[in-house]
Amino acid sequence: MYTGIQHLHSFLSYLVIAGLAVSIILALIGQFSGKPFTGKDRKLALLGLIPAHLQWVVGLVLYFLSPLGLSSLSGQAMSNSMLRLYTLEHPVMMILAVVLITIGFARAKRLRNPKKQYRSIWVFYLIGLVLILSRIPWAAWP
Repeated sequence: MYTGIQHLHSFLSYLVIAGLAVSIILALIGQFSGKPFTGKDRKLALLGLIPAHLQWVVGLVLYFLSPLGLSSLSGQAMSNSMLRLYTLEHPVMMILAVVLITIGFARAKRLRNPKKQYRSIWVFYLIGLVLILSRIPWAAWP
């Protein structure tokens, strides 16, 4: 079970990055083309939001199952850079990224100015994507 969830978590990361990239590009095109923010644009923004949330849930399950997760959280983990990445840095940064992505989507729904709606999507999604890319364990990433 652990290995299956680990593989799912690895596979979903590709969907998250691709979904965020597509959402950011489409929001930038929408903002600079001056077109109205429609329901279609809101649904396209979900390409970044839904995979990020799904990945967070799978990651949370993995955090409690993994020997590199909650069970290794101790003072010794802070002195080992690999353990610190898996037990603290990666989970905290991913939670922050998902929160920012969610805020960007929620703001875009509430705003009435199309340029601000598009800007809310691409700015918050881009910050979330940068945070995600900054804490991916590249050495272990397939």
